[in-house]
Amino acid sequence: MNPRNRVWIWVLGLVAVAGAYLGMTYNRLVKQEENVKLNWGNLQNAYQRRLDLTPNLVAAVKASSDYEKQTLQQVTEARAKAMEIASGVSSPTPDNYQRQEQVQGEMVKSINRVIAVMERYPDIKSAKNFLLLQSQLEGTERRIKVSRSDFNAAVASYNKLVRGFPSGIAASVFGFKTKEGFLSEAGADTAPEVKF
Repeated sequence: MNPRNRVWIWVLGLVAVAGAYLGMTYNRLVKQEENVKLNWGNLQNAYQRRLDLTPNLVAAVKASSDYEKQTLQQVTEARAKAMEIASGVSSPTPDNYQRQEQVQGEMVKSINRVIAVMERYPDIKSAKNFLLLQSQLEGTERRIKVSRSDFNAAVASYNKLVRGFPSGIAASVFGFKTKEGFLSEAGADTAPEVKF
């Protein structure tokens, strides 16, 4: 075998190895990106559960009291705004994260005001439906917390692949960009104050 053919065999071998590596890395990047989208969808599902339970919360309070109409109206308005944002959010982008977190934060504040009203009036608190609903809301908040953690873990795993070497080369060749996870709002480390 002449030296010229040997060089071509080596070049073709290197090209084949590089092509196989790029193909495998591309598939890993796609898999990680789809995992981010899946976890984003799971988080949206948890938010939707919160939105679906809110009318039941309002109805439970409304059935027992008419004296906190403003609080109930705020919950209803926050839910409507959250539903509007949720219907327009389809992809996990930083702007969508921020909008989603802002309206969900307003939703939580409204729900907390209703819960404070319920705790102030024992006749509401003792209602069987309220206790069941409160349990469902607590479960929903746990689901949202877990979904956020899962989403952030998926984003971190994806970003490690996009930014790492040598997979980062394939990521830049195929146009994969880093993604942003959820961050807590400023002041989230301070416990909310409940006033009666």
